Amino acid sequence: MMVDTLSLLKKIENVSVLVIGDIILDHYLWGDVHRISPEAPVPVVHANRDTYTPGGAANVALNLVNLGVKTSLIGHIANDEAGKRISSILSKSGVNVIDINNNSNTPTIIKTRVMVRNQQLCRIDREVSRELYKIDSSPDFNAKLESTLANVDAVIISDYAKGVITQSLVDFILDKAKRGSFLVAIDPKPANKLSFNGVGLLTPNRQEALELAGISQLHHDDKYPLEAVCNNIFKKYTPHFLVITLGAEGMAICKDGKVEKHLPTEAQEVFDVSGAGDTVIATLTAALASGINSLQSAWLANGAAGCVVAHMGTVPVKKDELQEWLAEHPQNS
Repeated sequence: MMVDTLSLLKKIENVSVLVIGDIILDHYLWGDVHRISPEAPVPVVHANRDTYTPGGAANVALNLVNLGVKTSLIGHIANDEAGKRISSILSKSGVNVIDINNNSNTPTIIKTRVMVRNQQLCRIDREVSRELYKIDSSPDFNAKLESTLANVDAVIISDYAKGVITQSLVDFILDKAKRGSFLVAIDPKPANKLSFNGVGLLTPNRQEALELAGISQLHHDDKYPLEAVCNNIFKKYTPHFLVITLGAEGMAICKDGKVEKHLPTEAQEVFDVSGAGDTVIATLTAALASGINSLQSAWLANGAAGCVVAHMGTVPVKKDELQEWLAEHPQNS
């Protein structure tokens, strides 16, 4: 019996999700190269256009609203040019950005990618000390967060290790989840060295999963130790549901420390993996929170990721594009 994919997407529309994490403005400078600089052995880029899109936790939020999910976002956005750009795009898209009155003097994080003939030439990051991006020390922060948590079906913690996500913040959310009925999903950054035992959903990529599992860097010809990675992460963090994104090798769905399913990638052609992890956690979380089972949720997320990597730059999933993919890839129930 074929799964009614349209009914699955309709279920997702009934969900309310809070995203909390590092908000980034992704700036793309597009141009071409025709010569090498006489000043140094570097290419001269003739810039012809700039594009801007919300990245990090803001991209997770855009993916959710594009799926029809009621979405709120908490993170650091300054009252600077970059912050105004992000706020404008999010507002027009329907994301509810919750004002937390944190340090407005701390600049909005910007990642500038110089793109030449659809290839990234370099990336320029503009950010300051991680301590300055903390938000849970803001006045009335816990009261605002607790009020928001009372009306959501899921929380996505989008950690880019820029400073917003702290142990105290994770502990607060996990504690409220134990008393409430909402799902907590984390896209982790091992560099942040956080504890999140018992989290509902964990979505590390290939390298992040190795680090979380405590396994040393592999040599280029080593087989990826998927079973050991799943088992080690489960023993250490006991996630209810673990999904490891494996790039060209698709994604692995793990439960109770064992690989339940390995889905091959659905991307026909990969142009840019920027933001694919955001799409995966957004789609998975919304689907699971709506009551869709784990395998069908992972199937939807795998398809959504396949859609976004076919585009250049950080691009959230588009619902019509995902519907088209679902129609071409029917799944048996």
